[in-house]
Amino acid sequence: MKRSDDEKAALVSHLKGLHLPTIRSCFEELARQAEQETLSYERYLLALVERELQVRRQHRLERQLRDSRLPMDKDLASFDMKRLPAKLARQVKSLLDGSFVDRRENLLAFGTVGGGKTHLLCGIAQELVRQGRKVYFSTCSLLVQELLAAKRDLKLSRAIKKLARYEAMVIDDLGYVQQSREEMEVLFTLLAERYERGSVMITSNLPFSKWEAIFKDPMTTAAAIDRLVHHCVILELNIPSYRMEQAKKNRPDPPDASAA
Repeated sequence: MKRSDDEKAALVSHLKGLHLPTIRSCFEELARQAEQETLSYERYLLALVERELQVRRQHRLERQLRDSRLPMDKDLASFDMKRLPAKLARQVKSLLDGSFVDRRENLLAFGTVGGGKTHLLCGIAQELVRQGRKVYFSTCSLLVQELLAAKRDLKLSRAIKKLARYEAMVIDDLGYVQQSREEMEVLFTLLAERYERGSVMITSNLPFSKWEAIFKDPMTTAAAIDRLVHHCVILELNIPSYRMEQAKKNRPDPPDASAA
């Protein structure tokens, strides 16, 4: 008995040293299962390794989702695809394999307020993360402020280089908040640096014809649009506001005047 305890303690110590926490926590349980099912040593070892890999993949996915800053409540499971026209729904489904990211294509979603642009792009982005791709989410307003702060600290190049490690960037609500010329210059610098190097996923309520109000200058506006649309997929969500639809459904019926 003493020898068995010593062997178990040594095994636990070795597994700890090898950084195999899942195998350390489940080798006894799986050993009993293997004995009951008369599994070979190889099958037992395979079960241990598979359990370790499964937990590691899950932990890696959880880390990448946290690192992405994506809102977790905005996933495809909670997005009502039936609200989309059939052609747009097919277009969205074709994006889910992530090949547009491999081709460094951009994804631009336009449409009315409340149409689901942010929810849809965040749902697609979550699928990209689940496929092992690195994704980063930020509102345009917050991103611009972070880049502007980096520029003032003479660290803009370093900040853009750090963002370059993400295969796709979601920039939400471009043009929703009016920014100064200096603020838009740092955003243009980021877009120019990512051109043909990484995908940008943008939501905006403003069509291209009104983007001069964003970038403040006709030439800068044209240059920004040119870089974004050269390799891109455009989603047009000109559909009724989801929030307005829900508000109407939840609104109590007016009292029946004839019953008075």
